[in-house]
Amino acid sequence: MSGNSFGQLFKITTFGESHGEALGVVIDGMPAGLMVNLEDLKSELKRRAPGQHEVHTSRKEEDLPEILSGVFQHKTLGTPITVIVRNTNQRSEDYEALKDNYRPGHADKTTMMKFGFRDHRGGGRASGRETLARVVGGYFAGLILKEVSFYAYISEVAQFKLSSSPLNHSVDRGEINIPDKTMSDEVITFLRECKAKGESAGGVVTLSILNSPTGLGEPVFDKLKADFAKAMLSLPACIGFSVGTAFDLVKLPGSFISQDSKNFGGMEGGISNGEEIILNMAFKAPSTIGEKAKTGRHDPCILPRVVPVVEAMAKVVMADHYLRNLAYSTFHS
Repeated sequence: MSGNSFGQLFKITTFGESHGEALGVVIDGMPAGLMVNLEDLKSELKRRAPGQHEVHTSRKEEDLPEILSGVFQHKTLGTPITVIVRNTNQRSEDYEALKDNYRPGHADKTTMMKFGFRDHRGGGRASGRETLARVVGGYFAGLILKEVSFYAYISEVAQFKLSSSPLNHSVDRGEINIPDKTMSDEVITFLRECKAKGESAGGVVTLSILNSPTGLGEPVFDKLKADFAKAMLSLPACIGFSVGTAFDLVKLPGSFISQDSKNFGGMEGGISNGEEIILNMAFKAPSTIGEKAKTGRHDPCILPRVVPVVEAMAKVVMADHYLRNLAYSTFHS
């Protein structure tokens, strides 16, 4: 099984299964001498961790990171960084009903078709729990991009939609990463009802990136927007991606959209222009529903916990392109 690595100069390789001994990530290409704060890393993982809210899965994991290599005296060495997070609350017996019962829209059936064997416990490698490794990678990528601000939030859940975008990145995202108290309360009530009925819901996560360096992106196949798209669509349950208001812009004439560069989501020709980058990701409702959802431990909606993962993958993309751009600039200086 290949396809477990992402990036070129800054590369992450994730490993582990949902109900295995541990999950983890190897980070290659990390510059030396950057300060590492373990408490900050723990805080990022806690943002994604299960069991912190009644509308999350009931699985509870502390998700404590163990740094095995690449860091000495709280500084990066420039060598590969390996971090693991041990699984401590698997309860694999809850998933026996899924052993011979494939969930439509999940990787259950296709994994079996591809490999002839699979780990049915919690989805194995295809589980959303794999994303904790991406959050670790994103933390280290963020050390390279200290001046860049990443702010993701839920903009839609089922029939609920934000009436306007947050004014800035300091707006409180509330209990479940919705920066509007009224909508947040309504969605919590809705998801509580979904959980009780064994129902699930999808929606949209929006990401705003401020203070982006200019010149990030490598035409023609490694455009910044192309790598953002691959990063986001690689996330479990992500089924749609757009730059800015792309699907609204296509309805407007060029004479209108060409008046303002902000219409292009912070990238022109696949290269960052220094303006705010706006991305939208659509996530489907989880495949586990009905009695299976009630007996197992599943999120009725993954959006509240996917927000930090979206930010992490954006950091990985930008750190990789930043180092590539730096290498190019150094070569031609």
